[in-house]
Amino acid sequence: MTHASRIAIAPLRGSVSDAEWRARLDLAACYRLCEQFGMSDMIYTHISARLPESPNHFLINPNGLLFGEITASSLLKVTLDGEVLYRPDLPYGLHPAGFTIHSALYRARPDAMAAMHTHTIAGMAVSALKCGLLPLTQTATRFYGRIAYHGFRGPERDPSERDSLARSVGEMNYCILRNHGLLTLGASVAEAFVAMWGLERACQAQLQAMACNTPLEIPNAEVVEKSCAMYAPGKSRTYGSLEWEGLLRRIDAVDPSWRE
Repeated sequence: MTHASRIAIAPLRGSVSDAEWRARLDLAACYRLCEQFGMSDMIYTHISARLPESPNHFLINPNGLLFGEITASSLLKVTLDGEVLYRPDLPYGLHPAGFTIHSALYRARPDAMAAMHTHTIAGMAVSALKCGLLPLTQTATRFYGRIAYHGFRGPERDPSERDSLARSVGEMNYCILRNHGLLTLGASVAEAFVAMWGLERACQAQLQAMACNTPLEIPNAEVVEKSCAMYAPGKSRTYGSLEWEGLLRRIDAVDPSWRE
């Protein structure tokens, strides 16, 4: 039994629209998957989902629950101005950095429906490298030319940082926050998660290759551009579209309490 099944939270099913409940389910699932795949950082990172019926509102974790404890009913509902419209009966509120980062993205990117931010060892390490993410592997070429970088100016707790972050991200769906971690956006929670999974593995592969202390074999520019073109918008399926149902089965097999 996980901690999630021991926390009493009033169920919201039936008290919210079908669209909001679907968004809550997908986001709760994403938190559980982040935990299962070793990409969580206790309570110190955040994943969010914009509500399709209310684009100025988004869902995010209460600052105090571990990712493996998140359920559909436990998520906060927040406005882009920082007003908490729904909070479960728990002593946990909105994390300032979580609000700053996610409200910045949703304000600037009407197309973004989900955002995921991690502090993994691999992501933090690559974020501290001058070279950033290199096109060393097939997985890495998926992000080549499509990744933004945002300079570190301390923890993003000041709402004035929102404009700076939005400018750095621009139209990109992937961002490396220098000396901090990784960030992905998507038109769905599934897309944001599967993008983060690929970005994380690209970072892991680069670090392991660099640790071998031998010259790196970087594909030539023509090969990189050819590989990159395969992932251009409209040229391939949307990531997450095939994987998501299988991923939901995976977390259901471990603990289905995320659906509560």
